[in-house]
Amino acid sequence: MSKFQLQDEAFQSSGVSFAESQQALQLSPSIYERLGEEGLLELSTLFYDRVFRDDRETWFLNIFSSSTKQQAIDNQYRFLVQTFGGPELYKEKKGKYTRLAGRHANYNIGRRAADRWNQHMQDALQSHSILQKDSEARMALENYFQYTAHYIVAASDFMRPDQLSGGTKIDEGRIW
Repeated sequence: MSKFQLQDEAFQSSGVSFAESQQALQLSPSIYERLGEEGLLELSTLFYDRVFRDDRETWFLNIFSSSTKQQAIDNQYRFLVQTFGGPELYKEKKGKYTRLAGRHANYNIGRRAADRWNQHMQDALQSHSILQKDSEARMALENYFQYTAHYIVAASDFMRPDQLSGGTKIDEGRIW
């Protein structure tokens, strides 16, 4: 499957186009400049506080069972800093490539998990101290995360074993 087919698949399931998702990467000032490292850490913390308190959908929390909450916050924080214009903190910890699809391919996740993930992220964005006042950045991030979660799901269907970077074994026993 080509990257354009994956982008179309992500658009069909997320309702956000690739171009719309990229607006968060093109804002001026950048997301990093608007939020700073403290603001991006706040976003990761707000998100994972919700994920790790999710007792209504225990199947969803089980997806994160290989990490502590602090590890999950740190990984996402580093990714956000690097992705949105800051220093390469994620690269320092995880290596040269972010490869989101590869890092998530060892989890058998689907649209239901992407939707639940997005619900927690949308709630975190809405309650973020800076983003409550910056609707342009908040809306750009909403589109970025909505699209990206569904892109990861679409791409995971087409990953080869040599493309996995989050592990070497796909968990075939669980479908989220």
